[in-house]
Amino acid sequence: MDAPVHNDLTNVLRALAMDAVQQANSGHPGMPMGMAEIAYALWNRHLRFNPTDPKWPNRDRFVLSNGHGCMLLYSVLHLTGYDLPMAELQRFRQLHSKTPGHPEYGCAPGVETTTGPLGQGLANAVGMALAERELAATFNRVGHEIIDHHTYAFCGDGCLMEGISHEACSLAGTLGLGKLIVLYDDNGISIDGHVKLWFTDDTPKRFEAYGWHVVPHVNGHDVDAVDQAIQEAKAVTDRPSLICCKTIIGMGSPHKADTHDAHGAPLGKDEVAATRKAIGWNYPPFEVPAHVYEAWDARARGAELEKSWSEKFAAYEKNHPELAAEFRRRTAGELPADWQKRCAAIVKKINAKAETIATRKASQNAIEALGPLLPEFFGGSADLTGSNLTNWSGSQRLEGKAGGGNYLSYGVREFGMAGIMTGMSLHGGLLPYGGTFLVFTDYCRNALRLSCLIGAREIFVLSHDSIGLGEDGPTHQPIEHVASLRLMPKMTLWRPCDTVETAAAWIAAVEHHGPTALVLSRQSLPFQKRTPATIASISRGGYTLSKAPRAKAVIIATGSEVQLAMGAQAKLAEEGIGVRVVSMPCTEVFDQQDEDYRESVLPRRLPRVAVEAGVTDYWRKYVGLDGEVVGIDRFGESAPAAELFKFFDFTVDHVAAAVKRVLDKKSRRR
Repeated sequence: MDAPVHNDLTNVLRALAMDAVQQANSGHPGMPMGMAEIAYALWNRHLRFNPTDPKWPNRDRFVLSNGHGCMLLYSVLHLTGYDLPMAELQRFRQLHSKTPGHPEYGCAPGVETTTGPLGQGLANAVGMALAERELAATFNRVGHEIIDHHTYAFCGDGCLMEGISHEACSLAGTLGLGKLIVLYDDNGISIDGHVKLWFTDDTPKRFEAYGWHVVPHVNGHDVDAVDQAIQEAKAVTDRPSLICCKTIIGMGSPHKADTHDAHGAPLGKDEVAATRKAIGWNYPPFEVPAHVYEAWDARARGAELEKSWSEKFAAYEKNHPELAAEFRRRTAGELPADWQKRCAAIVKKINAKAETIATRKASQNAIEALGPLLPEFFGGSADLTGSNLTNWSGSQRLEGKAGGGNYLSYGVREFGMAGIMTGMSLHGGLLPYGGTFLVFTDYCRNALRLSCLIGAREIFVLSHDSIGLGEDGPTHQPIEHVASLRLMPKMTLWRPCDTVETAAAWIAAVEHHGPTALVLSRQSLPFQKRTPATIASISRGGYTLSKAPRAKAVIIATGSEVQLAMGAQAKLAEEGIGVRVVSMPCTEVFDQQDEDYRESVLPRRLPRVAVEAGVTDYWRKYVGLDGEVVGIDRFGESAPAAELFKFFDFTVDHVAAAVKRVLDKKSRRR
């Protein structure tokens, strides 16, 4: 390609980016203008994809970690033939467009993950590359390599400054993910200006220390140089690769290139016109000439790539029909055919045992029972396996660069773990679950939020759920965490009270097409007796655990506090006061039930008391201003769990007294 900076096939990306941002009067034109040649080299010479079938299983994955430059991705998707018409580019950042201000999974075809919070796309890409390798180890057979693709990611200085990049990339090097290739947009600019004042890392040496293959000092505006670097990276199969591309942000802009003015704001009408002249783009806004469309169109090439793979898969299916059927099931996200029957048997067996154990142990038992049914399980923990109890007899831990496992010790990397799990989930074929202490969700909260935005199917196993963890003290005792996770849209949180509820919660998590948090106790909790009908009601999120004749009030409880509610019910019964006990392991699922069911569980006529070892405000939506909440609105203390529950008034007597107070309020209102 002669004079690549001025070539129409790359300048079209600059023009579309600056035009869309200018029309929206909002956005980031600089990165797309600076990475135009890099995008051309990757998408036209290396990336294997089919625009007419964005979900083709063996496609290469592409992640735009520096998601603020999303007009680059939208432009490439449009030009290569995805179902993303020019009208959507013209509606950039507008209500209900397919081109939001940062890429969103499920919005435009070809967008593999939601990015924007910097660095998280890198973690997602690590997860995708890990999923590719482990699925290949499971399904590929000699002469039948049906899973064989790369994961590519773009990133910028901001991605590498964020701590999650260290967590994820360090682990990727240890795991030797040779099909992960990251192209670093080294333009030296962020919002505040030239990064040399605050970011002077030797990035190539940093990644070499991680165990990556590094291609340094690549001219990011030379298509052939980028092409050659990608070829070199693809030839290295035992390590992930970082290609360091030196670029100029806002390339082509006469007055704003290489400045922070090109980063996060429109260039301005005069500068857009000047840029058009400078790069020789003699077309009006949003006009793409026929020869550019023709050169970028990847539909025929993509169809041929997928056709070739489909022929390979047909031969694979003929030789390995059972594996092929399992591959289809798992990539479709379907459960085994006998799933419900097997789950019912598991719950029945657990109920018959009537064990008094910690719900973290009950969780491990549930994994042990469900694991043989779900070969797609991929477990792990952030250096807390022995505490979270996320391993089981079928766990095969990944060690070093050897693939073929289903359990990963993530190390002390909660944020990285959460981002990697999302990448695995989005890749397809695996159902990731990962454990840490509930209090450490603070480290990975933004990754949990993105998981909810995406609707990724993954399970977070969060043990040590309250002051009940005891002696580790307030630094480790979660107070506000359960309520804050419940407030996160699309997060489904279960806090079970015993072995049966824990098994039901796991089954619900597996069936749920979205993120689930399982919040589990360190201490043992007593088994609660139930009828078959009551067991069936657990899946509705909240249910009447124990009725009372002529009940005058309702106690709502979750997790370890259900035993207090049951004790208070018994104590009040001795005084002739009938009280219903409602176990509410999942408020979100309960709130989705029909009005008649919710009324049957929580009758409006009965005053209510809620009991949970956490902040109280969340429960006001159930108990109202006249109800009471037995909770904790301060940080904890360091002491044995039993002493702490007594100190903070989590006792049967205190719950019973709260019921009497709400009944007294009701009688005084009459």
